[in-house]
Amino acid sequence: MENIRSFVESIKEIQMTQIIDILIAILIYILFRCLSRSLAYFTVKIFKPKTKNKKAIKNNAFYTPLKVFYIILGLYLALLFIRQPLNTGAWINNWVDQLFKISFIILAANGIANSLTTNNKMVNRLKDKMNPEVEDSMLKFILKSIRVLVYVVAGFMIITDLGFNLNGLVAGLGIGSVVITLAAQDTAKNLFGGLVIFLDKPFVVGDWIEVDKYEGTVEDITFRSTRVRTFENSVVNIPNAVIANDSIINWSRMEKRRNKVNLCLDLDTPLEKVQIVQKRIKELLVQHDDVIDDTIIVRFDNITDNGMNLMVCSYTNSLDYASFLEEKEKINFKIMQILREENVELAYDTKTVFVKK
Repeated sequence: MENIRSFVESIKEIQMTQIIDILIAILIYILFRCLSRSLAYFTVKIFKPKTKNKKAIKNNAFYTPLKVFYIILGLYLALLFIRQPLNTGAWINNWVDQLFKISFIILAANGIANSLTTNNKMVNRLKDKMNPEVEDSMLKFILKSIRVLVYVVAGFMIITDLGFNLNGLVAGLGIGSVVITLAAQDTAKNLFGGLVIFLDKPFVVGDWIEVDKYEGTVEDITFRSTRVRTFENSVVNIPNAVIANDSIINWSRMEKRRNKVNLCLDLDTPLEKVQIVQKRIKELLVQHDDVIDDTIIVRFDNITDNGMNLMVCSYTNSLDYASFLEEKEKINFKIMQILREENVELAYDTKTVFVKK
């Protein structure tokens, strides 16, 4: 309270020369605020001399933190200028110095974290030198981990600068870790699940997967969950713990697609006709460009209560679902045409009921 009273009394005793110093300090702040964008631009330009595109410089990870830094620097220099004329107390000067240091640490951490993206040329160069085969999803996970680490280090630096004892903090965290562990069990499971996904690589961003009653395209893999866009165009976030403990069907890794049709022919169909239909369907599939010849199976495989089952099975090179349906449709039309030309009818589910009189 005494420090505050002394500061208030010093404001009351302001003279004309001090008012001029305050106005100069305000002009210093306004000058830095007005020139912050230009200063940030030229600072980035110094480290990126080959970059001539203004938009690229402004999109640089350090441009915004530098712009904010120059505004804070102008405020800090203005306060330094009026420190002696106003005879501000030592505690105010110390707080101003600490806040300036903390601001610098936060902005530096923000700039470094923002630069750690897959779009950064330096990151891509390091990736190509170390391991060019690293997938984008794995690289994003690593970069996110490093960004978290950068902010954690910045946080410890701020705590140290504020004068807190880290040993006591660590001891306190040790006592509270039991409570935190119990409260964050699901989060820990999801983190380990995400790690398993990245190490095992059952799918990557862009794959079409089916897991836990959900089916769609993977849009992003984060620490906690995997974002999937379903075929209804809705977005579902599936916890990584659920994915790690469930069976995953990755439809994008199919090498070929199976097309299977069961034709139930009428029981009255002559066996000669069945053989002719069987032969013609097989020839049809062999002549089809997208059907793999070695996989063609056309067999009279079963006799049911309703008719004779002719199984038609083959694999196609059409992996895309839309093109697969198109090829399947063409084959079905031609099969129906063969049945009509041979006067062979398909059987229907029938039941014979005997009524006692």
